[in-house]
Amino acid sequence: MLWSDPEDEPPKELRETQAMMRRVGLVLALAMVLAMFVLGLR
Repeated sequence: MLWSDPEDEPPKELRETQAMMRRVGLVLALAMVLAMFVLGLR
């Protein structure tokens, strides 16, 4: 337990990466919905 991280707390880089991936996923989902809407109007 001396040199290992606490189990419930991932490292800072991993948390930042997870947050970024969540944002990217959200943007991608919104883009897909928008594309479906635009294609549906034509």
